[in-house]
Amino acid sequence: MSKQEIRRYIFIALLAITVCVIVQNFYIFTKLVSILLGALKPLMIGFFIAYIFNIVMNFFEKHYLPKSQKPLIVKTRRPTCLVLSFTIAIAAIILIMCIVVPEIIKAFGVLYDEIPPAFTKSKDFVIGKLNEYPDIQEKIENLEFDWASIAGKLSKVLTSGVAGILSSAWGIIGGVASTLTNIVLGIIFAIYMLLRKDKLICDINRLRRLWFSESFNNKSSHFIHTANDTFKSFFVGQFIEAIILGTLCFIGMKLLKLPYAAMSGTLVGVTAFIPIVGAFIGAGVSAFIILTENPMQALIFLIFLVILQQLEGNIIYPKVVGGTVGLPSIWTLAAVTIGGGLFGILGMLLGVPLAGTLYKLSFEKLESAEAERGIAPTDEKPVKKTKQKPKKVSRK
Repeated sequence: MSKQEIRRYIFIALLAITVCVIVQNFYIFTKLVSILLGALKPLMIGFFIAYIFNIVMNFFEKHYLPKSQKPLIVKTRRPTCLVLSFTIAIAAIILIMCIVVPEIIKAFGVLYDEIPPAFTKSKDFVIGKLNEYPDIQEKIENLEFDWASIAGKLSKVLTSGVAGILSSAWGIIGGVASTLTNIVLGIIFAIYMLLRKDKLICDINRLRRLWFSESFNNKSSHFIHTANDTFKSFFVGQFIEAIILGTLCFIGMKLLKLPYAAMSGTLVGVTAFIPIVGAFIGAGVSAFIILTENPMQALIFLIFLVILQQLEGNIIYPKVVGGTVGLPSIWTLAAVTIGGGLFGILGMLLGVPLAGTLYKLSFEKLESAEAERGIAPTDEKPVKKTKQKPKKVSRK
């Protein structure tokens, strides 16, 4: 028996023992994994922030005096582009909050003011239509809502729950503080990774060459490059789509003279980052807010946005963005559904590029296996056979 076979059997035995230990102590294993993920959360947040901002920073680096080789320009190029990227991101977040949040607060205030008179109008309308049924009319007339009493009861319920809220206040404060700490540490890690990314990549490649075989390094490099291209194309494509959709929504609402055009365009554009369902989430919130102003205008807005979605998805998006991810529609829907079910909005956002990466690698493997076996790809269009007319035999 060769040494390679002995190593393989030892590896299989150790793997089987490890699986048995994990199964027998599954609860402890899940707790350890949870603790490990909690400890690594700042690093994961930092890596995600660094990856997103690296796309923006690379764009600025290509346009920040790219041909200049002066020491001062070369030394300050990356820090300047990094500061510019974070400044633009912070300004965009503040702008979105200033546009969207006040309008949502205003809409809830309108609802609070409009519900009692709307109920009274509806009751009067129904009574007017039920003159032929005096018994029902009498019961409806007796319906009275004391809104002050309802508010008082709600106040009592809230007051009774104050004790419970206070008892868990420290837990809430601790959770918020932990989240803020993770975000701050993540931003610090992201800044460090972006400033020293060339050195980090060089060190990782040196360790890979030292620890792993050349074959494994080639395969892992191909996987990393494919995943990077897919994720980068997805985020850039979604960003372009969000800007186009939000701008068209704003212009269309202005032309149709619908209220809350700036807020709705911004909200639809921001939520469009979530594939498939994102724009509809923004449309639902916007329609609800417009409903407080005019129900008919809310209906017009929904019809307009459905038409806009069809126009943008079938004409504009394929021409501007194209098949950036290369994932068929059915798999895109499956990735959004599964990712959202497992990890919420973050799963919806990352599920599509992850599925696109696996899809590309799987089909590369499939095409390679077919080429080795001499099998023609089945997705090629079959050649139509034309019926040949029989040749006429000339008689002499």
